[in-house]
Amino acid sequence: MKEKVLILGLSKSGISAAKLANKKGYDVFITEGNKPKEQYLNDIQDLKLLGIKIETNGHSDEFIENSSFAITSPGIPPKSEIFKKLNEKQIPIISEIEFAYQNTEIPFIAITGTNGKTTTTALVSHILSKKYDAPVCGNIGVPPTSLVNEKHDFLVCEVSSFQAEMTKDFTAKIACWTNFTPDHIDWHGGLENYFKAKAKLFLGKQTPEYSVLNALDSKLKEFGKECKNVVFFDDESGCYIKNESIYYKEEEIIKLSECPLLGHHNYQNIMCGIIIAKLLGMNNDDIKERIISFKAPEHRLEKVREMDGITFYNDSKATNPEASIVAIDSFNNVDVALILGGRDKNTDLTEMCNSINKHINTVLLIGEATERFEENLIKNGFSNIIKEGSMEQAIDKAISLKPDVVLLSPACASFDMFNSYEHRGEVFKEYVLSK
Repeated sequence: MKEKVLILGLSKSGISAAKLANKKGYDVFITEGNKPKEQYLNDIQDLKLLGIKIETNGHSDEFIENSSFAITSPGIPPKSEIFKKLNEKQIPIISEIEFAYQNTEIPFIAITGTNGKTTTTALVSHILSKKYDAPVCGNIGVPPTSLVNEKHDFLVCEVSSFQAEMTKDFTAKIACWTNFTPDHIDWHGGLENYFKAKAKLFLGKQTPEYSVLNALDSKLKEFGKECKNVVFFDDESGCYIKNESIYYKEEEIIKLSECPLLGHHNYQNIMCGIIIAKLLGMNNDDIKERIISFKAPEHRLEKVREMDGITFYNDSKATNPEASIVAIDSFNNVDVALILGGRDKNTDLTEMCNSINKHINTVLLIGEATERFEENLIKNGFSNIIKEGSMEQAIDKAISLKPDVVLLSPACASFDMFNSYEHRGEVFKEYVLSK
């Protein structure tokens, strides 16, 4: 009799995990609590042809019973009813990343952090591709289970806190932690649990060969004492900025003026990439050439166009205040009109307001968060605020002000007005490009 595996969620990662489990000889059941999305209807037919059982609109006892283990999609919180049922029945739950690791010999390079991990993941893959076959995977949108049966030198894997939480044996060759700020607190049930979820990737039996950590993040600097083979960035013991250049140890790698990415947070992403490439034996010239040829991922401080002296940047991926701060702090001594707002995560806004006071001339507010954001900005001494009813109106108003820069960096989720942060960014870009 085949061993039964339960897949939680009919998602991209769930579908990929189901196919791998089927190929490995498991009896595969997929349980989805909601109506299936239209984009997955063809996949459902393909899965059924493989003998995979699928249920939607709820989780039945029949699907759960006698499962050896469950593979979860990252969007399902531990407080959910399905998790409670599985825990009651003592059915182990792992992430799709964990399942991929268990079924491959390809070494992983894991990138985690509150902000910057997507850009860093893409950049690391781009740098390594000069010498290695090292595709991106994980939270960036490519399930690692879809790659494990292929020939690759490394898998460069963006790991969210949700995915890290559900790992047990996953061990990276190199693990990198870009930064730590409050996010996803409700999902993890507290800030310390959020930290512990990410910390799993660096400790105990999951200890990587090398840990790459942010020396300017006080919590990560302290955490480095618990880790093995630590290389810090923004620290002269590892990778750092001196004389307007980025150095690794004593070697100058690249001048800041040659970097294609804007702002100190992006220089940190570049430092992560340099450290990982050096640990894997790449030479300085190749590293520099790959950095220069890198293009920023969409929706992450992405330059959209220049028009009539105004430069437009799309930073729609900034779904929390901390992410917006790094974008806001990238601009000095220029007139910036900032489009802010969306569905509020109710996190503290003081630091963001302080950054706005230093770097922004005008704030244009949209979405559900408008009133709270306005109240906090005024309370913190910023009053040049304009409220608009739509993205398009905010862009038009911003253009009329003739600033040097129009920056979309919302500090909020998108779901009040858009399907996703990608959709929000596309709307911004399309309208800006239509002008």
